[in-house]
Amino acid sequence: MKPLFLLIEILIILGVTIKTIEAEKHSKKQKGRNVTTQVSVNKVKQYLSNILEQRKPINVISKKENLLENKKNHHKLRQKGIRNKDLWKRNKDHLKKQAKNNFTDEGDQLFNMGIQILQQSKSQKQKAEAYIFFAKAADMGNLKAMEKMADALLFGNFGMQNITAAIQLYESLAKEGSYKAQNALGFLSSYGIGMEYNQAKALIYYTFGSAGGSMMSQMILGYRYLSGINVLQNCEVALSHYKKVADYIADKLEKSEGIPVEKVRLTERPENLSSNSEILDWDIYQYYKFLAERGDVQIQVSLGQLHLIGRKGLDQDYYKALYYFLKAAKAGSANAMAFIGKMYLEGNAAAPQNNATAFKYFSMAASKGNAIGLHGLGLLYFYGKGVPVNYAEALKYFQKAAEKGWPNAQFQLGFMYYSGSGVWKDYKLAFKYFYLASQSGQPLAIYYLAEMYATGTGVLRSCRTAVELYKGVCELGHWAEKFLTAYFAYKNGDIDSSLVQYALLAEMGYEVAQSNSAFILESKKAKILEKEKMYPMALLLWNRAAIQGNAFARVKIGDYHYYGYGTKKDYQTAATHYSIAANKYHSAQAMFNLGYMYEHGLGITKDIHLARRLYDMAAQTSPDAHIPVFLALMKLETVHLLQDILLFNFTMRWKWMTLDNTIGPCWDLFVIGLIVAVLIFLLRNRYG
Repeated sequence: MKPLFLLIEILIILGVTIKTIEAEKHSKKQKGRNVTTQVSVNKVKQYLSNILEQRKPINVISKKENLLENKKNHHKLRQKGIRNKDLWKRNKDHLKKQAKNNFTDEGDQLFNMGIQILQQSKSQKQKAEAYIFFAKAADMGNLKAMEKMADALLFGNFGMQNITAAIQLYESLAKEGSYKAQNALGFLSSYGIGMEYNQAKALIYYTFGSAGGSMMSQMILGYRYLSGINVLQNCEVALSHYKKVADYIADKLEKSEGIPVEKVRLTERPENLSSNSEILDWDIYQYYKFLAERGDVQIQVSLGQLHLIGRKGLDQDYYKALYYFLKAAKAGSANAMAFIGKMYLEGNAAAPQNNATAFKYFSMAASKGNAIGLHGLGLLYFYGKGVPVNYAEALKYFQKAAEKGWPNAQFQLGFMYYSGSGVWKDYKLAFKYFYLASQSGQPLAIYYLAEMYATGTGVLRSCRTAVELYKGVCELGHWAEKFLTAYFAYKNGDIDSSLVQYALLAEMGYEVAQSNSAFILESKKAKILEKEKMYPMALLLWNRAAIQGNAFARVKIGDYHYYGYGTKKDYQTAATHYSIAANKYHSAQAMFNLGYMYEHGLGITKDIHLARRLYDMAAQTSPDAHIPVFLALMKLETVHLLQDILLFNFTMRWKWMTLDNTIGPCWDLFVIGLIVAVLIFLLRNRYG
């Protein structure tokens, strides 16, 4: 806990002291720093004193030599004096600059040490120590370290959220031209978190951020132009922004640097959320480990895959991945052999790059007819790794693997026909294979499909389709890691930290993040926004999620208009949204709500028969709707029966008078009680 407390103390100091760093200001503080810094400062002082000492005898000699000709050369001496002053000033400036450079170098070293700790650390305690180095580096004026500290303060890394301090840092960084700071300020302005809610200002920040090279700003602008959020809807501009980000992501994917994305929906039931399929619970992981040690080959391969790429909330661990694959391979698993080949082909800490070993394991897997092994051999022949380049052999292996449904092989076939590598260019065949691979979510296949739609290559040009495909690729960026950190923050009760992270992803166009942000705002547990702003902001986010095809969000919009949350009550608009959710997405909840509105004539014409039909459809669509529908139908039928009886009362009033005299004035309650008793009797007989 000591590093954490130290970090908090540093952050408090940091929020007050970080200003424009001057070398002279910090020269007094050097005594408290490490030995190497003291040495560098002493060298600077020695250099300065030496320069001054050298200049003294020069001035004396100069004066003696020119004493006799003082009057004659007065003008020349004056000019020399000016030159000497200029020289002294230049030397002084040079020394200041050198001292500042030494100070900057130390800041860079501290920042790099922090990065190294972050990359190598696995525990949160070790990662927290990295931020101590960032804080020290930031105090020395290191801009990258200041960006790290500002992000930590904004997103609440290690429980140190301080949005006011983060904004101060970002504003200081923005003046220095930091595109990350401009993107962050745009985000905060767009939500009104710690700043004035100002969409126009947010757009300016995003524009400057994208011009400076921020991929996140590019993605946000792409989404805004695609959806027409505070700008005129323009598909071509959206395409331009998304393509830049997609090109960056595709380059990473080609180097096998893809980011696995686990998107947990907070709108799921709490009991499902605690054991969400996207995240592997620790107890289940321990059980899987037990099974793997007992010799369960399938579990061994599964754990190897999870550790290989870091899925289901597990850290990427090449050593564990190789351990499980080797155990499974010894038991004869072709998949395990193929994955070992993949590890040696790509190279990592546990399995250094070795084409011969990769060829060996791919061949072993391919001999068993394994698609991954066949694809691996195809890659070796295609790129000439450990074997001569042979496109014919590569094509043969890719075709065999593609026939078995392996999406990476389908992509490679598409790429060969797209680029004309070893075959004649054939855009129709390329499109066919790219499409097949994209159906399994192969990201590079989706990227090349987007390229084809964007340029009209081999297919009719479609800006909208290209943008949607590019958007899917962009959502695989490293920023998607925030889905995991946001989920764990929510699970640990750090609502504000979770909300900020989900809100940023929502701004970038992630539908899951939009619904999660709206869900958190709706709960009113967050403290970073005023309560009166939460429902309107939640409604805005539900609306964005609904436009992207979220049926639950569409029902929520109907609820907000029905109850008047964040907007005025509007039954007609509520009925419209329920109708969309019922007809387009077959939502049982929407059918039930719409049935209720038809039953009571709320915002639409009263229609008992249509209400009955909608209730029945809801029960058929979802088993969970059976009990609510049963109760609603019983109520509807009872009320309908009473209405018929009351109508009959107008024509046969004397009979009701007899009933009043015989049974009493509360005969209607007696009838309802009788109906309930009959229902209970029937239910008991049915389940008894």
